[in-house]
Amino acid sequence: MSALAPPTRPTFHRAASTFVDEIATARTDLSRKLLLGDSPSNASPDSESTPSLLSPGSDSSSSPKSLVAGSPITPPEDAEIVANSFAFAFDIDGVLIRGGRVIPEAIQAMKVLNGENEYGIRIPYIFLTNGGGKSEAERCNDLSKQLEVEISPAQFICGHTPMSEMASKHNTVLVVGGEGEKCRHVAQSYGFKDVVTPGDIIKTDSATTPFRKLTPEEHKNSKTRDFSNVAIEAVFVFADSRDWAGDLQIILDLAMSKGGRIGTRSEAFDEGPPIYFSHNDVVWSAAHDHVRLGMGALRGIVEYTFKEVTKGKTLETFAFGKPQIGTFEFATRLLKRWRKNAHKLNAPPETVYFVGDTPESDIRGTNNYNERAENDWYSILVKTGVYQDGTEPAYKPRATVHSVLDAVNHGIEREMKRRLQTSPPMQKPKMPEISKLSLEDGEVRVFSPIEERTLAMWAS
Repeated sequence: MSALAPPTRPTFHRAASTFVDEIATARTDLSRKLLLGDSPSNASPDSESTPSLLSPGSDSSSSPKSLVAGSPITPPEDAEIVANSFAFAFDIDGVLIRGGRVIPEAIQAMKVLNGENEYGIRIPYIFLTNGGGKSEAERCNDLSKQLEVEISPAQFICGHTPMSEMASKHNTVLVVGGEGEKCRHVAQSYGFKDVVTPGDIIKTDSATTPFRKLTPEEHKNSKTRDFSNVAIEAVFVFADSRDWAGDLQIILDLAMSKGGRIGTRSEAFDEGPPIYFSHNDVVWSAAHDHVRLGMGALRGIVEYTFKEVTKGKTLETFAFGKPQIGTFEFATRLLKRWRKNAHKLNAPPETVYFVGDTPESDIRGTNNYNERAENDWYSILVKTGVYQDGTEPAYKPRATVHSVLDAVNHGIEREMKRRLQTSPPMQKPKMPEISKLSLEDGEVRVFSPIEERTLAMWAS
């Protein structure tokens, strides 16, 4: 038998410093897999499997250490990774925006959610605000510019968004609130067929509101019509009123009417159309140092004044928005559609972290919904809005943090700890073909088992 030729110099070699860097990267990768639920002991030694709680082709997640833009792990451009075991839902005013200006930590929080984190993953999220007065598309366009990230109407809920499901139930409706004709247009986009505004009523009969006169623009946009044969079937307060006195008068007129016919009076004061408010926040966080009155205050005034005017009769109105269970159910349906369409995720998340600033609506609603939801709705209260640090919140959150960025990091850190606690103990892997290292000329050389056997034969 002819002698074996000495093996050629191994083609794969690297410096010792590179080897150390790869070990550090491997440790980070292990942390990412733990966060996403992939157990090291379940991994096959012969293949690299996609973590079980990830979906390729989706958005990325955040981490408790990701306070800078750089990430040690860059997901492949053709196969982004999304964590599907949890998601976030955010209030807007007092959490992301205050007084029309973005809260600084909000921009970084969005970056973390969209993948600029050490795990290289994205986390699905939606927005759930009691605010309104504009279409979802217009609100998303404004918010996208402020947060420096693209936001889709498919992941956004205004206070009046759930009202869209009532368009098929009512024909002629009165829509109150907002600027100009915006709320009329929003209602029409929802499918409401015949939309009346307070301006239409005032233009038809200016004596309706003695102290309110329409501006030239309002007079131009409002519609004159014969209301003698019009029955308003429901009243929807889409957004905060710009004229409480005038809107209050018109709402009360309808509440005391016969079947919603303007100018009529019911003898028993119980024939008026139903009245819906898009939310019930008594106060909200604006640019002022102190909270400002919101739609919930107007609702209280309507009910109180009706009782006074009718000598003790009770008016029952209805509210959408937080903390109403129906709004959180609507949010659950929207989150399900968003995760499926945007991230290819069919299973619901195990946990939804809701971040808000108002204990009476955000925290109360999240906690109440969590009692009946199939998954875990976890309430986080921030200190950048209505809630005042040092006070005892009327409804206790499961976590209280300073800003929305802290809330995102808290949720991710909690998920990381849960993965570590639930992961099975690591087992020593079988590595029959593992390479050995050899030092030569200040380098680290890697020899495969085949090369080692060849060297042994050649040396003998």
